[in-house]
Amino acid sequence: MHKFTFGKLILGVAVVLTTLGLLRYKPWAKNGAATARDVIHEGVNKKATRELTVGYLPVTCHLTCPVTDFASKTTQTNTNFNSRVFSDFPTVVSALEAKQVQATFMIVPLAMKLREQGVPVKICYLGHRDGSQVIVGKNSKIRSLKDLKGKKMAIPSLYSNQNFVIHKMMDEYGMEPDDIEFIILPPPDMPTSLASSAIDAYFVGEPFCAKAELDGIGRVLYYARDIWPNFISCALVVHEDLIQQNPGVVEDLVRGIAESGAWAETHRAEAAKLASPYFRQDEKVLNYVLTSNPKRVSYLQLTPADEDLQHIQDQGIKLKLLTKNIPMNELIDREFVPQVITPAPIDEAWIPAIK
Repeated sequence: MHKFTFGKLILGVAVVLTTLGLLRYKPWAKNGAATARDVIHEGVNKKATRELTVGYLPVTCHLTCPVTDFASKTTQTNTNFNSRVFSDFPTVVSALEAKQVQATFMIVPLAMKLREQGVPVKICYLGHRDGSQVIVGKNSKIRSLKDLKGKKMAIPSLYSNQNFVIHKMMDEYGMEPDDIEFIILPPPDMPTSLASSAIDAYFVGEPFCAKAELDGIGRVLYYARDIWPNFISCALVVHEDLIQQNPGVVEDLVRGIAESGAWAETHRAEAAKLASPYFRQDEKVLNYVLTSNPKRVSYLQLTPADEDLQHIQDQGIKLKLLTKNIPMNELIDREFVPQVITPAPIDEAWIPAIK
């Protein structure tokens, strides 16, 4: 009798705790509630009456996502944006398809592939320009692309513009597609894989290129801007359901991303300090990326242009990774881009000191 009563008590406690957890995190919510791990900053904004969770990876072409998160909480905006960090793009795709997030930063060719497969997404803004490099071992004898023949190179995805661009370069060098062995790795794993000699090179967005340099394990072989001027890696991708059902939220989001880019362009050291806890990375690495050479990363001219995206799509079709020539008006939605973009009104006093 006592065992039965105790068992019922334990079961009751478990049910209560589970119910409280469900009520707290609301995993069924369509906008993808941020977890406690994702909440980096709480501010003073009392005006916001709605919120949206936006996905990102800890790469500088997604930096405007945490900046927008921060700005929405420390200024009087209509919408609070909670940035949710991911470590790889397959997980981002799964979350977007399941509508756990309805807005996320994503590599542009992957967004094109999703649209091709019938997932109703639109590219509403770009992440940044340039900001990717080809990295090889610091003491490696590799001096040109041809030296990578028979070597292993890591890329973030087959559907990354890094993959598209490097194959374009290989073609220009007269190399065969299988002259280099490509390995898919999450960006955070690339520097350690290079250090352990598991790979010979990698092509990815910052700050994982700078990290290899600062750790003394890698050097830049090529800057993306020298291979493909005004290189584009990622874009803000929004589910059409959100665009149709909550256009005001999307307007707030795109404006916030645009203003965050304008702020980051002229407040580079401050942007590194702000993003560091969101990225869970050393501020020194981000600061090096953003301040050592302004041409390394640019947050200007981020309204998606038909010509830029058409070049990417054409290369994807040539590689047979994309199969359809999707009209740009089906792929891009520029309706929410503000006509005048001013830097986000971020009070630097609110940026927390790194502990």
